[in-house]
Amino acid sequence: MTHTTSQKAASWPEIPYVAWAETCGALHLFTQIVGKYRLAHTPWVNHSWHATLYANGRGLTTALIPDGPDGVEVMFDFLDHRVVAETPGHESVSFALEPMSVAEFHQRFVELINTVGGNPQFHGQPNEIPNPTPFEDDTRSRPYDADAVQRFHQALVLISQVFQQFRTGFIGKVSPVHLFWGSLDLAVTRFSGRPAPEHPGGVPELPDEITREAYSHEVSSAGFWPGGGPIEAAAFYSYAYPTPAGFDAATVMPADAYYDKNAGEFILPYEAVRAASDPEKVLLSFLESTYTAAAELGGWDRSSLECPTGKPLIPRPI
Repeated sequence: MTHTTSQKAASWPEIPYVAWAETCGALHLFTQIVGKYRLAHTPWVNHSWHATLYANGRGLTTALIPDGPDGVEVMFDFLDHRVVAETPGHESVSFALEPMSVAEFHQRFVELINTVGGNPQFHGQPNEIPNPTPFEDDTRSRPYDADAVQRFHQALVLISQVFQQFRTGFIGKVSPVHLFWGSLDLAVTRFSGRPAPEHPGGVPELPDEITREAYSHEVSSAGFWPGGGPIEAAAFYSYAYPTPAGFDAATVMPADAYYDKNAGEFILPYEAVRAASDPEKVLLSFLESTYTAAAELGGWDRSSLECPTGKPLIPRPI
């Protein structure tokens, strides 16, 4: 079935941050709890890629975690609004996503992992959040707006597909498309292949050794936030590390994109993409033009790193 441009545009949901800020904040902390469980049991992969979550057709998944007799996979099911734990060859167990405190979510999650034979020991305090409250002590009741969560999931699915397409145009080192629960951002990162200067660190509640390992090599990174933090509304971002001279003055696309000096990166409001007649094309123009600015100004060897966008069933030419 072929979808027209207008049909594709209509499928991008409205996700105004202010309307679901409290639910989003709770979901952020819930993902940190699940993500920290994955982190505690998965061998380290460069740039913390072993700790992330992935968008799928129902929500967010950890993929299979090497814990318990056969492994454990945890999923946020945003269609039925449940947290699900599965082990290979066994039935799944779950609990409802509903209004609750972070402490209650933490308790339910620990019980869930115990039920499937896993080891629910992990670091008990949020990262990348100033003045964090330990999960077990965060007893304030939080709302759960199921409709807003479903729209957020719909946006993640659509954005992931565009990020995946962008990812195929690079034969150098490139990250998976994954969600970092520390800042609740969906991201994809390209690498020049050269070492980077040591990162100064200083990310709130994140050990400097982790930040420095994450930025051990030069990057051009792009992603999506649902809102909050340095940018209040849902937005796409793109930055380079190290930041090359002139990057902040580079001309990028589309016209709605701008450089935020406080954040140190280019920003494209989600609403500008959603409202476009062809959202995918607009988002790709942002990803490509900001990467080009980083690579050109940073002196990347583009001829050896880039390739045509991938097509189904067509191998890369040698």
